[in-house]
Amino acid sequence: MNASSAGGSSTAPDLSNIKRGPIIATIIIGAFIAILNETLLGNALPELMKAFEVGPSTIQWLTTAYMLVVGVLVPVTALLQQWYTTRQMFIGAMSLFFVGTVISAIAPEFGVLLVGRIIQAIGTGLMLPVLMNTIMAIFPPEKRGGAMGLIGLVIMAAPAIGPTLSGVIMDSLNWRWLFILVIPLAALSIIFSFMFLKNVSDITKPKVDILSILLSTIGFGGVVYGFSSTGEKGWSNEVVITSIAIGAVALILFIWRQLRLEAPILDLRAFKFPMFTIVTILLFVLMMTLFSTMTLLPMFLQGALLMTAFRSGLLMLPGSIVNGIMAPISGLLFDKFGPRILVTPGLVIVAISLWMFTGIDASASNGHIIFIHILMMLGISLVMMPAQTSGLNQLPRHLYPHGTAILNTLQQVSGAIGTALFISIMTNGTKDYLKTSSDPTSPTEQAHGMVAGIHDAFWIGLIVAIVAIIIGLFVKRTKPPESDQPEGEKGEKQVSMSH
Repeated sequence: MNASSAGGSSTAPDLSNIKRGPIIATIIIGAFIAILNETLLGNALPELMKAFEVGPSTIQWLTTAYMLVVGVLVPVTALLQQWYTTRQMFIGAMSLFFVGTVISAIAPEFGVLLVGRIIQAIGTGLMLPVLMNTIMAIFPPEKRGGAMGLIGLVIMAAPAIGPTLSGVIMDSLNWRWLFILVIPLAALSIIFSFMFLKNVSDITKPKVDILSILLSTIGFGGVVYGFSSTGEKGWSNEVVITSIAIGAVALILFIWRQLRLEAPILDLRAFKFPMFTIVTILLFVLMMTLFSTMTLLPMFLQGALLMTAFRSGLLMLPGSIVNGIMAPISGLLFDKFGPRILVTPGLVIVAISLWMFTGIDASASNGHIIFIHILMMLGISLVMMPAQTSGLNQLPRHLYPHGTAILNTLQQVSGAIGTALFISIMTNGTKDYLKTSSDPTSPTEQAHGMVAGIHDAFWIGLIVAIVAIIIGLFVKRTKPPESDQPEGEKGEKQVSMSH
């Protein structure tokens, strides 16, 4: 059911003569800056602990709070995109991000820096679904693969470049420059959006259900916070158990309420479309593996091979570059051949790379690690955007905001769950090894213990990847319902029929 049926009047934009290039350039610049910022602080955390005289349990809130806010906000964006234009949403999001960056740059104490990061996260959380929804609105299905590939380049390359870039900045400047250098880029993105961004979304102004927003916030917030805290507090901690339990109950109530409302804030009827459901499950499984690998590999490089954070970031850079190059290429291949020729081979490549990771140890050469990482990122680039585009393509136009919000929300949740699960497996594997060691305090044995824990985690990752391969066999090309195709596409078809 279209949301407009339960709310205000529907206002659909005319997309027949819209210029796609400037719009795509504007949102990609903004998204790159916001997503890069998620991992830019990674190498600076030890320096920030010294600067503000706080411990690890306090400083980790700079990353935990960021993930938490994004996870809470994304579900609500489906509603906001039906109340505010694309232009209003994007400029508002980037303005918040800009303000948060300025506050962070001048922060005199930790509390102010945390507030700045939270405001940055609000901007990022509002922006991500707008990014994908815009692609779905302005491109017909046969051209979405290439456009989504460009988005994939940003989503995958930006966070991977973050640790390396922050290492370079921290080597020559202080931590404030991590924010100062972002300020002019954010300002430039806002100026571009005022100049070039047009509205591409349908403004239906559905009724706002406050209870749904509260349940969504408690549900997603509780689950993301609970799983994100396991690395610090452990699985048996009361706060972790309580957070996950309250979040799970709130999510069940949220789902129940969305299915009963005529105009839900997150329309779960998107799951009535089988390809969207299959892709959602596939991406949930795949993102668990991806996020956990991006966390485990630096730990292995720094803990077992005793590399600096900057050097470990450099070792992961080639894989990130390959992923960035392949994302738009795989999008174009998707437009031409469909998802099957990309998704299954991509998942097999990911599984092979995880199997190879189960064999690395403290004697592994840099070249060997770089090769495996490149292999994994190549596989992921063949899967991510083609699968995502296939799922979203099947949805009617009025479900685009809901579909993109669902996928973005579950990626945050799966990232938190995957990271917590795999770090827990690695930690337990390390402890089990050291229990059998004759000298568990020696640096050599501790390095061997970490290798044993990493092996356990990657073996579980391999099992998860095999499950993903089975799911991926069901992914196929889809088309949206005729009545909900973009205006531009309808116009093109009518012209071709008249000829």
